[in-house]
Amino acid sequence: MARRRGFMSEALKEEIAKELGFYDTVQREGWGGIKARDAGNMVKKAIEMAQRQMADR
Repeated sequence: MARRRGFMSEALKEEIAKELGFYDTVQREGWGGIKARDAGNMVKKAIEMAQRQMADR
């Protein structure tokens, strides 16, 4: 099965991980080391950021 290409840039993912407090895990174990809950919170945060950006336009 082929891996899907991510929609978020690496910089954005890192920014969100730092904000949510699990960037240290990413540095130690990579993105595969984060919990499913953390990944879900990351997506939720990215959606909130996109919605705010759309509302500002």
